[in-house]
Amino acid sequence: MENLNTTVNGTHPQNCYSPSHLSASKIGQTFACCLFLAVSLVGNTLIAIIIYKTKTMRITTNYFILNMAMSDLLQPIIVFPSKIIELYGGLWFFTGEHGQFFCKMVLLIQYVSCLVSIGSLVLIAVDRFGAVVFPFRRPLFGSKLCPFFILTTWVAAIALSSATFYKSVEYTGKFNCEWVWQYTFLADSYLRAIPFVFMTVSFALIVILYSLILFKLKSQKTPGEQSVNAEIQRERSQRNVLRMAVAIVTGFVVCWGPSNIIALLTVFVWDNTNGLSCEIANYWVIALFMAYANCAVNPIICFAFSGKYRQGLKGLLRCH
Repeated sequence: MENLNTTVNGTHPQNCYSPSHLSASKIGQTFACCLFLAVSLVGNTLIAIIIYKTKTMRITTNYFILNMAMSDLLQPIIVFPSKIIELYGGLWFFTGEHGQFFCKMVLLIQYVSCLVSIGSLVLIAVDRFGAVVFPFRRPLFGSKLCPFFILTTWVAAIALSSATFYKSVEYTGKFNCEWVWQYTFLADSYLRAIPFVFMTVSFALIVILYSLILFKLKSQKTPGEQSVNAEIQRERSQRNVLRMAVAIVTGFVVCWGPSNIIALLTVFVWDNTNGLSCEIANYWVIALFMAYANCAVNPIICFAFSGKYRQGLKGLLRCH
C-alpha cells in the first residue's frame, strides 16, 4: 500500500520509474503530506476549540462533526509523519517486533479513521432527518445518547478493522511497511471490501435520508404572519446546516471513493499474479493521496459553509 514498487506475493520490485520521475514523485508526495498535515492539524484543532468554547455550537450535529475531526487528527499525528519517514528512508523509532506492531497500527489507524468518519456522517444524516422532518418531537440523539453513539462509531470501526493484524502488512527492516499480498479471505477480500461495503450501505442510507429532508423542506407550508419571521429563520438555519452536511458527505465520497474502488479492482478484477502494473501504481498513488486529503478538506468545508464556525474563528483570533 505504501510502497508502490512492491509486487504481489513477495516477488521482486518492478522498476516503473526513471530516477528523475522518482525524485519528482518524492518531492510531490512530501509536499502533499506536509500540506495535508498542516491544514488538518490546524483546521481540526480549531474545530474542536470552537465547539468547546462556544456554548451555542454544542449541538448534536457539531458533536458528530467533532467526532470526525478527532478521527481526522489521527492522520497528521501518526500516518503522515511515518509516510515522510518512509519516503526518505529515515530512522524508525521502532525495530523488530515493535516495528511490526507499529506498521500494523498505522494501517489500522487508516481504516479506523475512514470508518469513524462514515459512521459520523450517518449519525449527522439521522440527526438532521429528525430535526427537519420531526421538528417538534424530542431529538433522536439527546445529551445522554450522543456520547454513546460516538463511542459506538469507534468501537465498531476498531472491531471491523482488527483484521489488519492478520499478516496484512509487515515491517521489512528497511525503514518502511509493506503489504503482504496473500490470497486469503482476510488479507485480500475482507480488508479491501469492508470499507467499500460499509461506505456503500451507509451512503445509500444517507441519500435516502437527505432526499426525505429536501422533500420535507420543499413541501412545508407557509406559516402564519405571527410566526413567519421565526419560521423563516429556523428554515434558513436548517438549510445552512444541511448544506454543510451535504458538502462534507460529497467531499468524503470524492476523496475516499477512488481508493476503495481501486482496492477492490486489484483483488476481484485485475490480474495481479505477476505484480501491479505501472499504470495501476500511478492510479493508486493518486487515489491514496486523495484519501489522505479528506482530513484537510473537512475543516475547510466547515469554515466555508458555516457562518457560525467563521464567527467562532474570528472570536478566537480576537482573543489572541
